[in-house]
Amino acid sequence: MFTHDMIERNQALMIVLVILVVAVGGLVEIVPLYFQKSLTEPVAGLKPYTPLQLTGRDVYIREGCYNCHSQMVRPFRAEVERYGHYSVAGEFVYDHPFQWGSKRTGPDLHRVGGRYSDEWHRLHLLDPRSVVPESNMPAYPWLVRTGANAEDIEAKMRALRRVGVPYTDEQIAGAADEVKGKTEMEALIAYLQVLGTSIKTVR
Repeated sequence: MFTHDMIERNQALMIVLVILVVAVGGLVEIVPLYFQKSLTEPVAGLKPYTPLQLTGRDVYIREGCYNCHSQMVRPFRAEVERYGHYSVAGEFVYDHPFQWGSKRTGPDLHRVGGRYSDEWHRLHLLDPRSVVPESNMPAYPWLVRTGANAEDIEAKMRALRRVGVPYTDEQIAGAADEVKGKTEMEALIAYLQVLGTSIKTVR
């Protein structure tokens, strides 16, 4: 029979028991999530990213946009009134990895899709303070001069299909042609313009 005194005096035993408790607690928290349809099935109308949007997402991650911008609108009245419908897991089932987070130096970007024009996003990326005077975001002028990477887009889409993203052979075969000739700026804007568009209204 374990006693409190015995556990505290035996460091090896305490470590084993702590690991056991954490493992069991983690399983109890995580395993049920895999059986909730609202967390594992896409929301109605959700489509996989196009090749250009997927390329833009890679630019978004590479440039560290997620370091300042969360893509998680919380289900609080103030946030819903400001950003729109709160984020739900079913919107992100095709995201590997998803961009949820708690960091918020800048505003949440999850409901930014369709809110501004492509030209607004271009100006914002070239000179943030020209459209948002109080912004402390740096400019990204090189994106307009750098061609979008079309070389490995087909391999990326095939890899995503292996983890459940429903890309067809035809979509994969035409991916490089869609990205070819585009800039990283165009790709990033295409990605931003699709964020949050699968759920438009507060329910």
